[in-house]
Amino acid sequence: MGLPAGSTIPGFRLKDQNGDWFDSADHIGKKPLVIFFYPKDFTPGCTAEVCSFRDHFEDFSDAGALVIGIS
Repeated sequence: MGLPAGSTIPGFRLKDQNGDWFDSADHIGKKPLVIFFYPKDFTPGCTAEVCSFRDHFEDFSDAGALVIGIS
């Protein structure tokens, strides 16, 4: 399922890698968000996808975006 560019994402609340709650409502409309979904951790496909976002992280950050990866 995809969303058209510029559309508002549905709200969600999930625990982050530190066990803290991340609530999308705290970020939507305040800064650009880059949210990517990836398969199971530590698999070849996951590693390749996450490395690609890592390699472009500075570009996203320079644009003021918060990058979120969800497995």
